[in-house]
Order: sequence, then structure tokens, then C-alpha cells
Amino acid sequence: MTGNPAKNRPKGGVLALISLLMIGSAVIRIGFEAGPALAKTAEPSRPDSGQPHGELPGAQVLLTELLRREEALKQREAAAIDKEKALAIADEAIETRLVALQEAEDALRATLAIAEKAAENDLTRLTDVYQSMKPKDAAALFETMDPTFAAGFLSRMPPDAAAGVLAGLSPEAAYTISVIMAGRNASAPQE
Repeated sequence: MTGNPAKNRPKGGVLALISLLMIGSAVIRIGFEAGPALAKTAEPSRPDSGQPHGELPGAQVLLTELLRREEALKQREAAAIDKEKALAIADEAIETRLVALQEAEDALRATLAIAEKAAENDLTRLTDVYQSMKPKDAAALFETMDPTFAAGFLSRMPPDAAAGVLAGLSPEAAYTISVIMAGRNASAPQE
């Protein structure tokens, strides 16, 4: 086989023939199927059908459906506007309440500050009273106090006054109060 196989082939014959057959088949189908469809649309409208001249058979149904959809759209739009107004009223009420809440919080902070200052003043005054007492008399009073309460007063006193009171306490009471005073800031952060 020294010859070239491409030289032995017929030129464009088979593909052209298949293409012509397919195009012919398509033309025949269009002719048979489109003819009756075109004939139906070309018929004039009958006066007894109740449709105006030139109006398509489904046009009235289409128009009714479009009007119904337009009405539904208008109702949705009105509902959306109503919701928007309700949200605006709710936002306004929330803003009013937030302002009132902020004012109440500020008033509460001021009241707490006054109460804390008054309590601090009372503790300072009571501490001054205890440190101005004779250490022996103050020790007798501290002996009857709760150790945590007594440790609070002793830690506020100057060291020499606190030492005089601790010296007058029983060893057990002095030890308990000392442990409480030493451990008071043990859980505080170191850095």
C-alpha cells in the first residue's frame, strides 16, 4: 500500500448527502406540522364567540390575571408600608425607653455613690472612735466582735493603734484577726 488513502476517497460526497437528507426532513416536518397551526391562527374570529374582533382567545384571561396580580402587589406594598410605620413607632418607643433607662441608671449610680460615701464616712468615724479609745478598752470590745469585722477596723487604724489593741486581745483572737488581715489581699492579682 504505497498509495495515499486520502487520494482514494470521494470528495465531499457522503457528508453532503447526509446533510441534504437532514435538511429535507426538517423542511417536510415543518410543512406538515406548521401548516395546521398557521391555519388555526389565520381564521377570523367569529362574531358569536363573544370576543372583540382581533383579540386573541386568551387575552381576557391574561388581562384578568394581570389585574389580579397588580391588586395583590398593591396589597403587599400597603402591608409593607404599614409594617415600616409600625417599626418606626417601635424604634421610637425603644429609643425613649433607652433614654429613660440611661437616666435611671445614672440616678442609681449617683445614689450608690452617695450611699458608699456615707458608709465610708461612718466607717472612718467609727475607726477614729476605736483608735482614740484606750487600747485595753478597745481590745475588750474587739474580743466580742466577729474576727472578720474586727480585722476590717484594725486594718484601717494606724499601725501603733492597731498594735495596742492586738496586744490587749487574747492570743487566739489576736491570731485569728491577724490571719484574716494577712490573707485579705492574698487573692488579689500580683501584676
